[in-house]
Amino acid sequence: MGMKSKIVLGAVVGLVVIGAVSANGGDSGTGSADKGASASADKQPGGAKDAGADAADKAEETERKASQAEQFKAFVQENGTDQEKEAVSHVTKVQGADDQNDILDTADVYTDFTGGIMGEGTGPAKLIASAFADWKQSANGLVTVYDADGELLGNGQF
Repeated sequence: MGMKSKIVLGAVVGLVVIGAVSANGGDSGTGSADKGASASADKQPGGAKDAGADAADKAEETERKASQAEQFKAFVQENGTDQEKEAVSHVTKVQGADDQNDILDTADVYTDFTGGIMGEGTGPAKLIASAFADWKQSANGLVTVYDADGELLGNGQF
């Protein structure tokens, strides 16, 4: 394969990747006409917006205010097994759970375990990764669990 062929092939691959990223990060189908209609409905006296929507907005706002670790722990407390609840109680920080594009999603979960991969946290790290996969779904996600010193404990797909 000649040098020119390699350059052309690289350019085509680059354009395909850019196209895929822009297609996934595009508009969700709501046009500016929808925004104007809902904005004018909010401004109308007499409450064109129903109380159920207000309650949903408040719940969503509260969820955004909670840290990713708090959201994860709350999910596991509600939906997890006893073993998962015990393992997740050691989680101190979660990063990358809110930014997903289904192309290459990565999330990091930090715990208070010590000893690295040979320490006590290796077993619970698998439970944490499994619980994370129940919490967040991605077409191509990888969650990595770390100990208190930032050493790798385990990982899993979500």
